[in-house]
Amino acid sequence: MRQVRVRLHGHDLSARVGGTGGPVLLLVHGLLGSGASFGPALDELARTHRVVAPDLMGHGESEKPPGDYSLGAFATQARDLLTVLGAGSATVVGHSLGGGVALQFAHQFPALVERLVLVDSGGLGRDVSPALRAVTLPGAEYVLPAVFNRWTRAAGRQVLRPLQRWTPPGTTQVVSGLDTLADADARAAFVHTARAVLDTGGQRVSAADRVYLAQALPLLLVWGAADAVIPVRHAHELHALLPGSRLEVFPGAGHFPQVDDPRRFADVVTDFVTATAEDVLTPAERERRWADAVRGASSVTDTAPGPAAGDPAPLSSSPPPG
Repeated sequence: MRQVRVRLHGHDLSARVGGTGGPVLLLVHGLLGSGASFGPALDELARTHRVVAPDLMGHGESEKPPGDYSLGAFATQARDLLTVLGAGSATVVGHSLGGGVALQFAHQFPALVERLVLVDSGGLGRDVSPALRAVTLPGAEYVLPAVFNRWTRAAGRQVLRPLQRWTPPGTTQVVSGLDTLADADARAAFVHTARAVLDTGGQRVSAADRVYLAQALPLLLVWGAADAVIPVRHAHELHALLPGSRLEVFPGAGHFPQVDDPRRFADVVTDFVTATAEDVLTPAERERRWADAVRGASSVTDTAPGPAAGDPAPLSSSPPPG
């Protein structure tokens, strides 16, 4: 894998790219993560795919400007990055917060999504760890600097360095994410991102009212059975709702199954891409199937008398020709 810097709308976005051929995989990390959050699985996947793993704005090595840290903004960033890299459509793989971004990406840009892979994904229910809910409390932005700063970072590194050999890979990812909070700009981006999707009761942004749209494309769910951040129950509930989806639960894995068992993760994703090759539609077909699903689940009801003389005619409810 190589790391590149992309100047995007006046800001620097860092991304890991690899592979020279095969289907494109867009891997979207979670809160406090980066493209590195997919660990050794990146190199495994790059053997047979073209891999694009960005550090979302406000994360990792990317710039951390004041601005929009919503799911929609992240989805647009990912779309624009694919455009700059000439990658076109992709299989979108989203972990945790990145799962919410992936779902939003599929909603905003259905023609660009060949398949969807959700890994311990956010956006599928209220449940989330108390530690993340605490970030939404009033004044959290003033408490964080006292807990995460350059002094605590240095002390923490000294304590953890000799323990790294025995630290589970998923825990290492959490520690790496927390380590970034010693930077003031990273803390601000973290708080803005968390509050865009969470409140004190848990996840406040839900895809529950739109997950039926995922039936329009191949869907893989990957989850750690021991996830203490977002429970595996969310995966089982979505799988039951969308019986055409594929579910892979990694026994013993936590919130980062892609680093707890990278070889299996890469094998599962690769097998899913290969097995669904014939199910991938053209961009126009994907757009049409998405539009048909939206229309099929929606309705228009008159709530006022018909137009008076001279008023414009109502829009047709008929599907577009062709």
